[in-house]
Amino acid sequence: MATLSTFHSSCGGFDFLGIRKGRMGGFEIVYDDGVKRRLVWRVQGKTGEAQLGDALQSAVNKPRVLPAMYTELKKRSIAIEAVAV
Repeated sequence: MATLSTFHSSCGGFDFLGIRKGRMGGFEIVYDDGVKRRLVWRVQGKTGEAQLGDALQSAVNKPRVLPAMYTELKKRSIAIEAVAV
């Protein structure tokens, strides 16, 4: 069973990225800006937790977390789809 992974910004912001298991068994990525915005994406296809963790860890330490997350996921060919919250 996969563990929950969480990452907090080291750039002085309140940004949070996390990996969780979704209801259908696949991974989901959660973003929270610490103020008003919370977003969730479902990971498409088979991707390991370690690969997702590396991408999110790299992204959360950038000044613009969301664009960095999209870039890191694209570099690793990880597809995501938005989930209504």
